[in-house]
Amino acid sequence: MSTPMEITVHNSTEAEISDQDGIPEQKGVAGPPLPLLAEEKFLVSVEVCLTLSSTARIDDVRLAVERMLEKRSLSYVDGPIPIPIDDPFLVENVQRICVCDTDEWVKNHDILLFWQVKPVVQVFQLSEEGPCEELSGDGQLSSFNEWILPAKEFDGMWESLIYESGLKQRLLHYAASALMFAEKGVNPFLVSWNRIVLLHGPPGTGKTSLCKALAQKLSIRFSSRYPQCQLVEVNAHSLFSKWFSESGKLVAKLFQKIQEMVEEENNLVFVLIDEVESLAAARKAALSGSEPSDSIRVVNALLTQMDKLKSSPNVIILTTSNITAAIDIAFVDRADIKAYVGPPTLQARYEILRSCLQELIRTGIISNFQDYDQSMLPNFSILKEKLSNPDIQEADRSQHFYKQLLEAAEACEGLSGRSLRKLPFLAHAALANPYGCDPSKFLLTVIDTARKERSELPD
Repeated sequence: MSTPMEITVHNSTEAEISDQDGIPEQKGVAGPPLPLLAEEKFLVSVEVCLTLSSTARIDDVRLAVERMLEKRSLSYVDGPIPIPIDDPFLVENVQRICVCDTDEWVKNHDILLFWQVKPVVQVFQLSEEGPCEELSGDGQLSSFNEWILPAKEFDGMWESLIYESGLKQRLLHYAASALMFAEKGVNPFLVSWNRIVLLHGPPGTGKTSLCKALAQKLSIRFSSRYPQCQLVEVNAHSLFSKWFSESGKLVAKLFQKIQEMVEEENNLVFVLIDEVESLAAARKAALSGSEPSDSIRVVNALLTQMDKLKSSPNVIILTTSNITAAIDIAFVDRADIKAYVGPPTLQARYEILRSCLQELIRTGIISNFQDYDQSMLPNFSILKEKLSNPDIQEADRSQHFYKQLLEAAEACEGLSGRSLRKLPFLAHAALANPYGCDPSKFLLTVIDTARKERSELPD
């Protein structure tokens, strides 16, 4: 199953390729076929999460949800769909139903109407097993962790990560193409691809979380083709044992485990190598003579084993690096897609803070919200419209709150996404009276806390 391309919906029947990766929109230029059906319907993902206790067949749940969607004249926007209380089968077996990625199709805050959409229903059940760790021969922890996907601890991670427009969709599209090329048997000597992703950028920008969330999302999207999915997280530093003669054994054990996984054709395997620049550092030190030659053999063995995985169509390698300049060129050449994940932009900072406030309002930590306009917390695009609308008076309480929220996002410039997610907690801890917190007063504290955090950043 492939993920749809990014397009724009117009009143006319003409569809244009969107402005992705900085390429201007071009009318009348031949390009890849857009995923429109004969009736010009758009394929939209509808994810259905089963309850942990459900024993219902996946196909039965899928059919029930499809029938439910056919009966309802729904408009399609990102977010949950209520489970019909008059359907006992769905009530008993389904935890939630969620529409995903409609923002890929629509612009200017439009919505997709039910007659424009062909929902693609993906049913899944979360695994509660958690990471599996094996002990090495000397009693130390193994150099990798293993998860069965989709995992409960990664649930909601994809939606919580906010980046520049198009980054997450770009990764989804890449994975869909990589798996399709492998499954269709494209000759790798004629068309080259390695199914390797490299995310690089400063610490705290969520690169590792994005890799895990991507694996989780793909395990759901491709569940009909690969009913089993696993994530193997490798700590590259741990491959270099203090006993260098043991390092080769660690690499061999790691890839023996991965090879056993990929031999099962219905199993989709994701290999996550965090801080991959440590491989380059080890090889550089070995070549300069400051480290034993065993170190370079370990790096070469790891690169060789990664190359061998190219012959397996059901594996994707996800890597991260905090030091872009230190990445070994031998590895960079192997990566199909190299994406920079930088500090959050103003829009991203605003959206992160907005999602934090929504959660604090939901849990009742921020109270008295009913005193404000219930259309509060608009997304960034709508916010800009509201602030530029001359019909909204300056004295309007909502208008004042919007400005505070934007000021808070501006005050967070230079903070990483990780720091932004901590900021509401730190602000709440700084309150003299943490109970019954007023939204406007809380935002003022957020702004003060953000300025303090920025002042403590290293030069």
